[in-house]
Amino acid sequence: MSYQAKTRAPIILNAFTMATVSHLNYGLWRHPRDETYRYTSVKYWTELARSVERGGFDCLFIADALGQIDVYGGSPEASLRHGIQSPLIDPLLLVSAMAAVTEKLGFGITLSTTYEQPYQAARKFSTLDHLTNGRIGWNVVTSQQESAARNLGLTKQVAHDKRYDVADEFLDVTYKLWQASWEDDAVVREKDLEKSIYTNPAKVHPVAHKGTYFTVPDGHVTEPSPQRVPVILQAGTSARGSDFAARHAEVVFVVGAGAEGVRSNVRRIREQAAKHGRKPENIKFITAVAVVVAETDAAAQEKFEDYYHYYDPVGSLIHYSSMTGVDFSKTPRDSVIRYQKTEASQSVLRQFDPTVSGREWTLDNAANPEGSFGRARTFVGSASTVADQLEKWLDDTETDGINLIQLLNPESFEDFGRLVVPELRKRGRIREASGATLRETLFPENQTARPPADHPAARHGPPDTRQVA
Repeated sequence: MSYQAKTRAPIILNAFTMATVSHLNYGLWRHPRDETYRYTSVKYWTELARSVERGGFDCLFIADALGQIDVYGGSPEASLRHGIQSPLIDPLLLVSAMAAVTEKLGFGITLSTTYEQPYQAARKFSTLDHLTNGRIGWNVVTSQQESAARNLGLTKQVAHDKRYDVADEFLDVTYKLWQASWEDDAVVREKDLEKSIYTNPAKVHPVAHKGTYFTVPDGHVTEPSPQRVPVILQAGTSARGSDFAARHAEVVFVVGAGAEGVRSNVRRIREQAAKHGRKPENIKFITAVAVVVAETDAAAQEKFEDYYHYYDPVGSLIHYSSMTGVDFSKTPRDSVIRYQKTEASQSVLRQFDPTVSGREWTLDNAANPEGSFGRARTFVGSASTVADQLEKWLDDTETDGINLIQLLNPESFEDFGRLVVPELRKRGRIREASGATLRETLFPENQTARPPADHPAARHGPPDTRQVA
């Protein structure tokens, strides 16, 4: 008998990748069937987009990082040698090609608020929202690597909490540009030679923003796109990061030490969202998981063992060092992890501290747990076994969906779409139809392509863009 889930709500299915040879599948670029080495080819990305759309995914979520991975051992040598998120190309430039060969697939693209200007970012996302016909989401990050600061004009990394202060104002500026600058009917396109007019100047307004970090006096350069505001995704679960998520995020990529840790963070962010005047149900939560699936449990276990032969546990430590800002190159792998303050990501280290998790985690427990490819939960089995594990994980964590890690390309996403999605569909966990835009797909109950009334972007909406509560 299959697992009886507590809810029948559609599961958010994101295909999780990065514009690099190896994302969270440490070392699996060495597998003879893996084709991620083709990541610099546009054909690779168009094939991937078609495949995940055909497989029933809602969105292709593309992570990104700025700067070389150089914390482990104090240099980029280890990440270069092991192929850990290196080399790396720009994900924003991939979307147009993928949008041209798909019709429903959403795209969640990572862009940092620390090394960008809001005026430029607003134009980039408005452009992508137009070109995708409303299928774009923005994964808002503040960047955690010291190497990014060194190479992007700063003498040192901006302090962790200050980065979120900058991000708060950054988003406020983009909301004004997207929402308050152009009225919906500003573009007239009257061709009569006697009274020709393309855009009515009276319906395009300066945003007149003068804040602590940004001054943006003028109007947006791009006419309103289908969503106006991209779907806001975010992954911070530190104290400051979770407050930022509670204010702005529509989808939170949440972490935690085990199901209990994830669930605790979900509940905390929901409570904070309510304090900010938002409806908790207007925030969805996802986690990263890996899946190895085959026609039978035995075949899946055999496939897992084949994959694991190529897994690189040192690669996981290299990445974990980069995320936390702690050089683990000389740390014994049986050492207990304890939180230490850095200016990198604080939540991915704090979650394993005994005072937070309620138990002691060694470095290997955290970075290379038995039976998993890195820190993400791994499910292995037939379609029904994986569906059981996945539904139980969603119930235990109180989350709404997953970022599915690409272990091997192209077969990981293809196997999931071919085997697991039909099983989930039988259980009523796959949405029957996509919305006209990414926001309408993820929040069909709100029946709007634009942010709902409780979202901070809605405060800047012009009179002709009434928001749904």
